[in-house]
Amino acid sequence: MDPKHRDRMAFLRICSGRFDRGMKAFHPRLGREINLGNATMFFAQSREIVEEAYAGDIIGIPNHGTLKIGDTLTQGELLRFTGIPSFAPEIFRRVVLKSPLKAKALAKGLTQLAEEGAIQVFKMLLGGEFVVGVVGQLQLEVMKHRLLHEYSVEADYEATDFNTTRWVSPLSEGRSKDEVRKSMDKFIRRNEPNLARDGHGDLAYLAPNRWNLQKVEERFPEVRFSGTREHT
Repeated sequence: MDPKHRDRMAFLRICSGRFDRGMKAFHPRLGREINLGNATMFFAQSREIVEEAYAGDIIGIPNHGTLKIGDTLTQGELLRFTGIPSFAPEIFRRVVLKSPLKAKALAKGLTQLAEEGAIQVFKMLLGGEFVVGVVGQLQLEVMKHRLLHEYSVEADYEATDFNTTRWVSPLSEGRSKDEVRKSMDKFIRRNEPNLARDGHGDLAYLAPNRWNLQKVEERFPEVRFSGTREHT
């Protein structure tokens, strides 16, 4: 796409029915209709506007953050596919911005890269620093290159003490809403230096090692610790 405009494309597979250019589709996650104009089909290095498409075809829709991995579009049905997971990353780095004037551009770039699934981004509750999580060193180099050439952001990395992460949520079975709220408030107060929000706003615990993670799980049995986060 055009790097000057940071164009993004969401690729959709048509599972049933027919697509017509300019039609509207219902977005169950957002609860509203969206316009599917200017859909594109790619053939090697060429691309063309799609007038119509059928089950089995893959089309590209210009996307400015409306569509996320795992989303479903229908003609009115409340249909949603589940079971598309994000796995806990294995390498963590703190993002260091070389120019403070680029803070907004950095936040936008990291958010968009996370929406693509290229990296996982965590914003610490204390201090608001960005920590990125990846499964391989190459992802860090790709991210650094894309931030510079697509968002004009020069950034570097610092090592962190984090070694693994778990997404956390309250166990609510058999407990009142007030009990659930109090237990989560207590958990957050006790562990705030290790807590962050991921790119989807979900709470995550970043642990320095497995021993620390095990101890926290033992101290807070009313909290669920998940090694994967499902796209919803």
